[in-house]
Amino acid sequence: MMFGMLAKVCSAAVIGVEAFPVEIEVNMGFGETLIVVVGLPDAAVKESRDRVTTAITNSGFRFGMGRTTINLAPADVKKEGPSFDLPIALGCLAASEQLEPHRLDGYVIVGELALTGAVRPVKGVLQIALEARASGCVGVMVPTENASEAAVVAGLKVYPIRNLKEAVSFLNGELEIPVATIDITQLFDQPEENPVDFADVKGQESVKRALEVAAAGGHNMLLVGPPGTGKSMLAKRLATILPPLLLEEALETTKIHSVAGLLRRGAALVTRRPYRSPHHTVSSPGLLGGGSNLNPGEISLAHHGVLFLDELPEFKRDVLEAMRQPLEEGNITISRASGKMFYPAQFMLVAAMNPTPDGKMPGESRSSPREIQNYLGRISGPLLDRIDLHVEVPAVKFREMVTQSTGETSAQIRVRVVAARRLQHQRFAQRPGITCNARMASRDIKEFCVLDEATMEILKIAMTEMNLSARAYDRILKVSRTIADLSGSIPLTIEHVAEAVQYRSLDRQLWS
Repeated sequence: MMFGMLAKVCSAAVIGVEAFPVEIEVNMGFGETLIVVVGLPDAAVKESRDRVTTAITNSGFRFGMGRTTINLAPADVKKEGPSFDLPIALGCLAASEQLEPHRLDGYVIVGELALTGAVRPVKGVLQIALEARASGCVGVMVPTENASEAAVVAGLKVYPIRNLKEAVSFLNGELEIPVATIDITQLFDQPEENPVDFADVKGQESVKRALEVAAAGGHNMLLVGPPGTGKSMLAKRLATILPPLLLEEALETTKIHSVAGLLRRGAALVTRRPYRSPHHTVSSPGLLGGGSNLNPGEISLAHHGVLFLDELPEFKRDVLEAMRQPLEEGNITISRASGKMFYPAQFMLVAAMNPTPDGKMPGESRSSPREIQNYLGRISGPLLDRIDLHVEVPAVKFREMVTQSTGETSAQIRVRVVAARRLQHQRFAQRPGITCNARMASRDIKEFCVLDEATMEILKIAMTEMNLSARAYDRILKVSRTIADLSGSIPLTIEHVAEAVQYRSLDRQLWS
């Protein structure tokens, strides 16, 4: 065997929700048998030495003797995870002349190796495929179970690889592997099966209306009421009336779930809006993101979907306060000593809480005024201002509980929500990043939320009497725009604004 051979393999790694190219250089030379991995590898990458050597020998190939140096470039960026196993193994085989080095040109290769040589799935394949297309590669070689995810990227040849021997045979021209394809339209056309429906809920028509408004405009919402009134039951059914994901939204959501390792095995895209419901004991890294590997948190996993926080005052105050920035900006930046990570977080916050510590309304509670004030004080004014709709959930009357009649189904409500969202997509077609009324900026509010003098006077009176903030003023106008969209109205009328103001009254009554 000829020593001193150098082979290069193109791969990629993921930071946050974006991928960057990684060039793997493998050099085999003289000297004591030793494998050295350089280029800021983490523990999982360093351990690839043993996986790769064992997989190569168990696949019927030989691993060259002498000093083997494996460099992961760029050397100043930390490389994490086992996704470099397959490209490293192919690089070693090319450097030892068991594979022609030039056949690796034009491919981006990722995959974890089992000791048998089988290729296991890895995280972040969608981002890697997008990066491969942007860099002009011929195609990508990915684990078979990740092939559907990569095939979503149009204009890129995706080759599913089952094991190391198959990869070598394909590159040597001895085996033909069909290119993986996916019908994206069919993915979105699959019927949604929901075990819950709004028709199951007895009464609470006003709350259902508020949920419809929230879903139509992507607004944040707070449900306040005694235990047993159906707050959680109603919130769970919100997912059944949300509009379908757009392709761009689905790609963004899939990126996050892929890098978090939550994408179902063999799945191509996240086609339904996420619904996340963390427990109130969740830590700050768990909700906001972070940890040793700077992973996305619940707010990012709920991107383009719903984040439901039950028993809101039971969450740690510092965790809730840290949500203010992503609620306003739609993204979060996690900074640690090990680095900085950016994650999108455009989610609908839906929260539920009791009005007092013992669950009763203030006039009926046995808790002292100080206890009630301390309980409500766990939710700060600035956080409340960022919640568009505050809705009281009253106890269900007996005659409503025993009635045999049912209200509207989720499918019926969803028709109106989808129609309202369609109007918003047309309205914001020239405004990148704005997909619903809740995301309007100040200039958008001025353009699309114009009030006549009579309506402006009504809003002025409400603002003064309720002592609402400037942020609350913007929220009222955004909700008014959504209510008008649901009715198919272009101008905002007194009725639209009056209903929007009604959704701001509860918090002032309780917190005063």
